[in-house]
This record gives sequence, C-alpha cells and structure tokens, in this order.
Amino acid sequence: MFRVFRLRDVVRVDPARMDKPLEEVVFEELRKKYEGLKDRTLGIIIAVTDINVDPMGYIPIGDGAPYHVTEFTVLSYVPIVNEVVEGTVETVGRSGITVNIGPIEGFVHIQQIADDEVSYEIARNIIMCKNTKKFVAHGDMVRARITSVSLGTPGRPPRVNMTMRQPYLGKLDWIVKKQ
Repeated sequence: MFRVFRLRDVVRVDPARMDKPLEEVVFEELRKKYEGLKDRTLGIIIAVTDINVDPMGYIPIGDGAPYHVTEFTVLSYVPIVNEVVEGTVETVGRSGITVNIGPIEGFVHIQQIADDEVSYEIARNIIMCKNTKKFVAHGDMVRARITSVSLGTPGRPPRVNMTMRQPYLGKLDWIVKKQ
C-alpha cells in the first residue's frame, strides 16, 4: 500500500554549498538521507517532495555549518500482510517466481502458485500446472496475496512472500476465464 507521510527533520547545510539556493541544497540532502530508507513504521521511502525550509537556521558551537528545520512529504510503500497485489512476473525458476509489485519484488514459492500439481519446465522457462495445463511465464500479470514481510537489514533487500492458491488469485488470464 502506498502512503504519504509529513515529516520534520533538521538538515545540515554544508558551507561549501552555500552558493546554491537553500531549498535546492536541503532537498538534495533529504533525498540522500530518506529515499530508499526502510523503516518499520514508514515502510520503504520512494520519494521526497514538498519541502518547506525554515530560512532562519542555527549554527551550533564547534560547527561552521547552518542547520535548518525542514518539513517535507515522503511517498512510501508499505507491504501489508494479507494485502492483495497485482504485478508482472520478473523471473521464473525451480523454486518459484518473483513478481514486481511496485518498488520491490515479491516471491511466490512454486507450491503456492496454484492448487494443482505444478512443476518447472526448464526448456520453456515456465511453471506448468499438471492437470489444468495452465502455465506462468516471464511477463505474465498475476494477482497474489502477501503472506509475510521482512524489511531486512540495510544491506539486504526487503523480502515479501506471497501466495496465489486462493479463489480470484493467480495469473489474470485464469481469473478472467473463471468468471
């Protein structure tokens, strides 16, 4: 789920960059600090927008740089357990598929793709359902439900596990034909 948060922070402006407009410098510093940040409350921050910088900064003792109080808006993605999402299949492999669900990828284990018996066909790079002959390939649009979320550590990407083994979930072509 995408969310918008209004935040406040104090930003240090490097004295070497004082020749540029204050808003431009603060915006660059906020982007460096926040974009890509993973937080349990905020989720994964995608973009910083709408900054409002207090022009009256302060210079602490022992530091020659001014600090400015800044309010700004962030757009973030928060994957929520039991949320139903749609995305494009990015990779197909023996263990399952990865699905692009916006700014991150989710993983569907091969046993969570369908209620049918499924197997990976290496020659065609697809996952095939044995009884129904349905298949999932790279580029297919699928609908899945998020079952677990781990935002990971700073060096590791977030991990989102999903399932497609419920009514109205799966490859979108399968769902349309059901109705």
